[in-house]
Formats: sequence, C-alpha cells, structure tokens
Amino acid sequence: MTGFVDLHLHLLPGVDDGSKSLDESLEMARALVSLGYTRAAPSPHHRSEYASLSAALCAEKLAEVKAALAAAGLPLELFPNAENFFLEDTLMSSLGTPASRTLGSGKVLLVEAPYQGPIPMLGSLVFRMKLKGVTPLIAHPERCFEFEKKGRAAELVQAGALLQLDMGALIGRYGKAAEKLARQFLADGLYAVAATDLHSPVNAKGWVGESLAALEKAVGAKGFKELVESRPAALLSGVTE
Repeated sequence: MTGFVDLHLHLLPGVDDGSKSLDESLEMARALVSLGYTRAAPSPHHRSEYASLSAALCAEKLAEVKAALAAAGLPLELFPNAENFFLEDTLMSSLGTPASRTLGSGKVLLVEAPYQGPIPMLGSLVFRMKLKGVTPLIAHPERCFEFEKKGRAAELVQAGALLQLDMGALIGRYGKAAEKLARQFLADGLYAVAATDLHSPVNAKGWVGESLAALEKAVGAKGFKELVESRPAALLSGVTE
C-alpha cells in the first residue's frame, strides 16, 4: 500500500489531551486522508494522568474509530500504538509482555522524554530496551531538554534508538529553539520518521500540509518519501534496520 503513514497522533476520542469526540476524530482523519495519508497508528498517552493508561479502553476506542472510518468511507487504516513515557514506573517491567504498548507488529515502542529537565539515564534505558528486543522510537526530541545537549541525539541513535520528528516544529509550532534543533537533526540525518502529533482538527489540513511542504523542501523528494512513507511503513511491520 502506498501513501503517507503517521506513527504519532492522538486520534482516539476522549482518552487523553487529543480528540475530544468521535466527530473530531473523523474530522482529523478527513484532513489526513486529503493530504495523502493512508495508514496511521493512533498513539494515546500511556501515562497515569490519562484515561488512556488503560490498554483495554484504548483498544475499544480504536475499534470504534475504525468502524466509524469504514462507515464514513474514509480510507485510513489504523494500527495499535501508544505514546509511552520513559519515566512511567511500569514501562521497563512490561517490555516483552502483553502489557507492553508497542507499535504495530510489536518490535517498536514509541516513547517520549520529559520536555523539561534532564534524563541522564536515557542511554541505559535505550540499551535495556534493545536487550528486550524492542527498538525505542523517541518522540519529538527537538522539543525535549535532554536533546539540547550537543551530540546527545547522535549518541542515542548510535546506541540503537530511532528518532521521530514532530513536523510542525519546522513551521515554528513549538518555538524557535525546537525549529532550530529539528532542522539540525534533519541536516544530520538523525530522524527515522516524521509524524504529525496531531491533537485536534483545528486547521489540521492547513498546518499539516504546510509542515509536509516544509519537510520536503528541507530534505528533497527522496528523503521526504523515506520519512513519511517507506520508513514508517517498515516500522509498522517490525523492520527496524
């Protein structure tokens, strides 16, 4: 299947800080389909402050959205996923068990670092995940304090982690500092995939379309296809190399 693949978005209704209703979820999906997306892996927060901590609830909501997409004739195929948190107490102990909230086929874990404050044990956590047979896909490093350290992003990629760009950073949605880091990491070839991190239908088609254009301008047609289509599709199927 061809088309763009989004591995980070908050499409499931009423479970976290993303979509508030099924109608919003459908509106977000329409925007993505209109821009060329054919597959997505909604990534509800796996954190204790959200209802989406419940894997069972998220599975119910995923099924609900799938049914609604089919009824609306929207050709967006959905896959299981979650946005995990490096500092969540149960994260490491769940790896390799049915409780682990992995992406697609189960070989990749979308995981985020804190926005503020250091996480010096990050390299060790990546190493432990790899030992468990799981490849961490680190969400939006350009927005996280830990990755402001010179060489930190390259060090973690070398250790076996993958990095995911929030493409809105390229148009300044998260401030100048995040945009500067995003462009530097792109120039250094450190990102494995680019994703929307879509939370709301508000102007979704507009800003995501602008972000896609900015990404293609930054990396060229071949790099663009790699970041939004071929590499995320491979990760969905468990191919991490």
